[in-house]
Amino acid sequence: MNRLIAFCLLVAVLQPATTQAQQGKAKGPLTFTNPLAVDFGDPYVLHVKDDKYYMYGTGAGAKNGFAAYSSVDLVNWKNEGQVYFHDNKNGWSDPKAAWEGAYWAPEVYAVNGKYYMFYSAQWKENPTRELENFRIGVAVADKPTGPFIDLANKPVFDPGYPIIDANVLFDATGRVYLYYSRCCYKHPVESEVATWARDKGWYKEIEESWVYGVELKPDFSGVIGEPVLLLRPPVSMTDKQSAWESRSVTSKEVNRRWTEGSVAFKKGNTYYMMYSANYFGGKNYAVGYATSASPLGPFKKAANNPVLDKNVEQGGVVTGTGHNSITYSPDGKEMFCVYHGRTTATGDKRVVFIDRMKVLKNDRLVVDGPTTTPQPIPSGTMER
Repeated sequence: MNRLIAFCLLVAVLQPATTQAQQGKAKGPLTFTNPLAVDFGDPYVLHVKDDKYYMYGTGAGAKNGFAAYSSVDLVNWKNEGQVYFHDNKNGWSDPKAAWEGAYWAPEVYAVNGKYYMFYSAQWKENPTRELENFRIGVAVADKPTGPFIDLANKPVFDPGYPIIDANVLFDATGRVYLYYSRCCYKHPVESEVATWARDKGWYKEIEESWVYGVELKPDFSGVIGEPVLLLRPPVSMTDKQSAWESRSVTSKEVNRRWTEGSVAFKKGNTYYMMYSANYFGGKNYAVGYATSASPLGPFKKAANNPVLDKNVEQGGVVTGTGHNSITYSPDGKEMFCVYHGRTTATGDKRVVFIDRMKVLKNDRLVVDGPTTTPQPIPSGTMER
């Protein structure tokens, strides 16, 4: 009898701890390992306060549109299925164009109880039959999981050249800014790198993509003023940025130099713009950043670029790191860089990584990646 009483007392003592674990306060591993189980390119994370995270990107099985994933901890993600379809009532894109309509790089923002998706696609208005006829659209939904419906049956605006990789900054002044990349397509640029490649007999010309910024109308129906050139590849080969931003050309990979995938944010009095350079389909894709005192520049590239790069030369397995977004841990204490990359195991498939990043003194930004070893889970996760 005494043994039975003792056993019952032991069960009573242990029960609260077991219940607490079942409620999620202390369950699950304390670490995670990159890459995550998400096959996205161009990942963008939206954090809906007091709820969860939503990730959007290129691919992941979406047909002529975009899919989404959700998570409460930035580590474990649930596939929410396709959330944007090109054939919604205001659809303006062409799914039969090159790259199956080129539905690329969606980003979603919560504004006044609605969710707005900015994205790139091939515009069906194409009288000269351009191969690259990309423009930027915006669609709206009542929920982060859609369905997203285009605001209008046309792109946000037409600058007269193909554009991709929309990113939006909501400034403390109340103004809203759209950043995008002018594509390399039919945009040959003279530079010392172009002359060097021509002298070698490799390429007749080098095309470039440049990042621009322009103010958006508050209702996202168009732009205010003219776009401003913010970032471009270096003209001189002696420029400190030239070596890493010109690898696609100097490695004889392709006759293009990219400046794309920009993401802007503000800390203190400084505006930061992260951007990706080199061929997005190759191993040299990498991330740098620039800083400014104004949302429309001028931006100055950082001396410690690139801040995210392949690590195979150091014995690692990661290449093609780029097109990032930023987010914060559940408790807001840690900043994360969310990006895609490739590993020796995943091959050409783009997969998602999240690594910690910091903004240090003197506006210096650093990314602690790419990593493929166990890392502590984001702070605040265990309390959710």
